[in-house]
Amino acid sequence: MAAQPVGGQKPFHVVSPVLESLSLSKAVGTKVFMKMENVQPSGSFKIRGIGHLCQDVSGRGLPDPSPRTGGNAGLAAAYAARQLGLPITVVVPSSSGPTPVRKLEELGATVEVYGKVWDDANRRAQELAKAEGWVSIHPFDHPLVWEGHASLVRELKDSLEAKPGAIVVAVGGGGLLAGVVAGLQQVGWQDVPVIAAETWGAHSFHEALKAGRLVTLSDADVTSVATCLVAKTVAARALECAQECQVLSQVVEDAEAVRAVEQFLDDERVLVEPACGAPLAVLYSGRLQRLQSEGRLRSPLRSVLLVVCGGSNIHTAQLRALKSQLGME
Repeated sequence: MAAQPVGGQKPFHVVSPVLESLSLSKAVGTKVFMKMENVQPSGSFKIRGIGHLCQDVSGRGLPDPSPRTGGNAGLAAAYAARQLGLPITVVVPSSSGPTPVRKLEELGATVEVYGKVWDDANRRAQELAKAEGWVSIHPFDHPLVWEGHASLVRELKDSLEAKPGAIVVAVGGGGLLAGVVAGLQQVGWQDVPVIAAETWGAHSFHEALKAGRLVTLSDADVTSVATCLVAKTVAARALECAQECQVLSQVVEDAEAVRAVEQFLDDERVLVEPACGAPLAVLYSGRLQRLQSEGRLRSPLRSVLLVVCGGSNIHTAQLRALKSQLGME
């Protein structure tokens, strides 16, 4: 199903299906719905916000947007640029691996591999933007990105019979969280708790919540195999969201996230990335029930909504390699 035009332009994203998961419902003890963002044209929810930002830049007659970012955001930017007929250069860190590079090139993007993590690639992107006079498209820290992501919640309002008791999302740089909170506010669901899931070694949001201010992870702290979650510092807006809505931080081990990916593949026949494995692990591991027993989450819950954020940068051979790397075989 196509999304409705906004401001005269047809969005690049589609209205993703909402499906009930019997296996996750059994694990959690209440009905679990999945918002299947992995079926978006670029493979993840990122096309909502990145596409919206690219359309705005193009529509205002600014210099050709040459978005520079990595992973799923890079794929979304490359897809949007291709639809708009514009050139694009994408800078990705070496941790992204060969799969996104190949996919980016297939979309017609010029790809530069730079640095180890997203923050390194972003610094290089800013240098290129300044030197070449390009418009930089930030992957998560921009109001138009959040506005685009908010469409996800507006779709939920149309799809669900009642608002969920909680929404579970992955947090990397915080763009999805900011968009979900914006959407909740737009539809009058601001009382719905949001469970923000990360992996240890990519837990900058958790550290920021604990400190009450933005915290930058050191190079030594960045260890997670969930590379799409790795941002040394989250967007300031993500921290503000925790002051406006009930946001509960949950951090899982890499092995839990990868195990959840494998279990989800068996249960739902859907392969997602370790980044999506983080919120899945929260549901499979009993952490949600623990939040209820601690009084931090209502019991019983009407339902739980999981954002299945994407699976562009994973394949079965990589899943096997991750299990071997983590000593799970």
